[in-house]
Amino acid sequence: MPFRVLSAKDIKQALPMKQAIEAMKKAFVLMSANQAIVPPRIHLDLPENHGATLTMPVYIPELKQIGLKFLSLFGENPQYDLPTIQAIVLVIDAVHGTPLALMDGAVLTALRTGAGSGAATDLLARQDARVAAIFGAGAQGRTQLEAVCAVRPLERAYIFDANLQTAERFAQEMSAHLHIAVDVPTSQDVLSEADIICTATTASTPIFADTQIKTGVHINAIGSYKPHIREIPGETVARAKVVVDHRPSCLKEAGDILIPMQAGLFTEDHIAAELGELILAEKPGRSSGQEVTLYKSVGNAVQDLVAASDVLKEAESLNLGTIVEL
Repeated sequence: MPFRVLSAKDIKQALPMKQAIEAMKKAFVLMSANQAIVPPRIHLDLPENHGATLTMPVYIPELKQIGLKFLSLFGENPQYDLPTIQAIVLVIDAVHGTPLALMDGAVLTALRTGAGSGAATDLLARQDARVAAIFGAGAQGRTQLEAVCAVRPLERAYIFDANLQTAERFAQEMSAHLHIAVDVPTSQDVLSEADIICTATTASTPIFADTQIKTGVHINAIGSYKPHIREIPGETVARAKVVVDHRPSCLKEAGDILIPMQAGLFTEDHIAAELGELILAEKPGRSSGQEVTLYKSVGNAVQDLVAASDVLKEAESLNLGTIVEL
């Protein structure tokens, strides 16, 4: 049977960021409206190799498609000149069970995660936001900044990363790509200038202090995906309007929420809404220019399949990728 294989380059050509943001808005609506079947994802920890894998299945009746993503996350890979995140995504016809396409899952994951933050930023950030701070200079950090630039006219961005050389390369390349000033600061003092903060790191403890951020900031927190790790200070989460990608998943996996909740800073009712509920106008978004807003995402297979389905449709139209016979 014919089977389409799509590379990272094919995916980027098939699904530009602005279209990806609209695709993610559709995905969030499907999640909040319970229009997808999403079994719990399977975690496999490999502590001896400082790694973990995730297997994520999903079925979306509206698309008549099944998706399956296998993702590995190995935090020490950069020292071996390998990406931290590697993945593949399989798209299957749900009517006959026929495999349709296999595609690069790392690029798709970074794209859909960035686009998810773009959707959240579009709905929650102040309209006059002009400065962003990005924590994490990897593939996820790049799509975070690209997505924010797609929905707000940024003038400057600051990039923070444990590896100075990686941060400097990020600044040079993203400045040329997005035509904005991207700086590598020598301290976190500049964080008080940021209207938008994106955290895309492998940190297990908070990466900034609550006292460092400005009134009215919007935060996209996408790095932590386990209940015992977090990037955001509990005090920040406690005073923010918290919007999540998927409430049940975040209450199971999001350390940014679970750790301060277990410390008694708030209860699960502190989660104001799912992003899909904002898109459907079922819940309100930002209430004032002074409000701190926080979008927390642990990722969901619905996002993967909606993005992959759009990629496949465009790839078929443009004849992208390689057709193989299985």
